[in-house]
Amino acid sequence: MGEWMGFPNEQHYKERESKYLAYEIEVLMELFEFFEGEEKDPEENIVVDTTGSVIYTGEETLGRLRQYATIVYLPTPPELQEQILKAYIFNPGPVLWRDMFSKQPHESNEEALARCYPELLLSRQHLYEQYADVAIDYYTRSQEDFGVSDFLKDVDDPSMKPRLGREDRSRPPTTRYKS
Repeated sequence: MGEWMGFPNEQHYKERESKYLAYEIEVLMELFEFFEGEEKDPEENIVVDTTGSVIYTGEETLGRLRQYATIVYLPTPPELQEQILKAYIFNPGPVLWRDMFSKQPHESNEEALARCYPELLLSRQHLYEQYADVAIDYYTRSQEDFGVSDFLKDVDDPSMKPRLGREDRSRPPTTRYKS
């Protein structure tokens, strides 16, 4: 998918970025139809693993997602950003840059990516924090003995909330979803 989308400096990137986001929204709409459908068991626990670009799907879409899901943010510490950038350059994943990439006249494409990538991550971090119900930090989830039961416990732990003053969403306590 990342190879198809390409890097933000490539000619076809903007068109493919838009197409990718449109498909992501379409998949979420199908998911909402499932949640609202009669065949869904209200006691069933479902995990929805969205892409990081879910934050660009719009207020209305994210609002609907928040009705059905506990949104879990998996932050990555700044000290790992260079490693993440190198992995992206070596094997690009589908990343929505949303006009956060700009190349200066004196820069190579790789230098521009290295300069813009931390800015992109910072801008996304603010959006993730805005929409997340729970944040589970990198060092917690990277512990060797951290497993599914730990993850689920952290999702339900009020101390894992990424910010104060979060409004109550009146979700059934038996339902857990992840993005």
